[in-house]
Amino acid sequence: MKIGIIGTGAIGGTIAKKMVAAGHDVKVSNSDQGDKLDARAMELGASPATIEGVVTDVEVIIISVPTIAIPTLPKDLFANVLENVIVVDTSNYYPFRDADIEEIKNGKVESVWVSEQLGRRVIKAFNNLLAETLENGGREPGAYDRIAMAIAGDDANSKKIIAGLANDAGFDTVDSGTLSESWRHQPGTPAYCTELNAKELGQALSDGIKEEAPIIRDKAIAGLSSLPNYPAHPDVVKFNRGLFEKNPKSV
Repeated sequence: MKIGIIGTGAIGGTIAKKMVAAGHDVKVSNSDQGDKLDARAMELGASPATIEGVVTDVEVIIISVPTIAIPTLPKDLFANVLENVIVVDTSNYYPFRDADIEEIKNGKVESVWVSEQLGRRVIKAFNNLLAETLENGGREPGAYDRIAMAIAGDDANSKKIIAGLANDAGFDTVDSGTLSESWRHQPGTPAYCTELNAKELGQALSDGIKEEAPIIRDKAIAGLSSLPNYPAHPDVVKFNRGLFEKNPKSV
C-alpha cells in the first residue's frame, strides 16, 4: 500500500520501519525540513515528503504527533485528499505534555476530538502499545505470545485494512467498536500498554471505566515520575498492569 506518515518519533518512526519492512511504499514528514528530514527518512527506509506531499497519492495517512500538535497541522491539509483515503490517529492525550484541552478534560473522547480538528473521519490504532512493544514485540501469526492491538472506528472496511497493517507489524487486533468507544484504549484503562493477547485484550476493553481513566492515567505518570530511575520495559508493563485490581493477567 501507499502510506503517508506524519511524525517520525518513537511511534511514527517505528510504524514507518515496520511498514517498509513489510513491503509497503512509505513516505514520511515531520517538523524538520531539508537535510534533517532526508536523513530521518533514509534511516527509516522511507521517502521524505513535505506536509502537503505526504498526504498526496496515498491510500493510508497515519498521524503520529502529540495531541497538542494536531491543531497546528495545516487547516486545508485534507482539502484534496479523497474520502476513501484512511486517516489513522495514534495519539494519546497527556495533560502534562499537551496542556489543558478543555473538551477532552470534560469527557470528549480523544480521537473524536482529533477527528473534529482534522475535519476527517479517523481510525484509532497503534495507540495502546508502548514504543518498545511496537518495535520489538511483534510475532508471527499464530504465535502463542502474540500481542494484540485495539482498533476503533466507524468504518468496518477501513478497520479491516488497518488490521492488515497491524498484522504486517506482527500484532493481532481486537475491534473495540466505534470511534466513540476508543476511550476503552486511552491512557488509564486496562487495555493501555499492558501487552495482552487478543482474548485478554477483549476482556480489558470491556473492563475499562471511562470516568476513572484520567485519574488512573495521572496516577501512573506521578508514580513513574517519582521513581529514582525510569524502569526497564518489562517493569513498565508490570507497573501498568498493577494499576488495576482486576486485569486479564491476574485472573
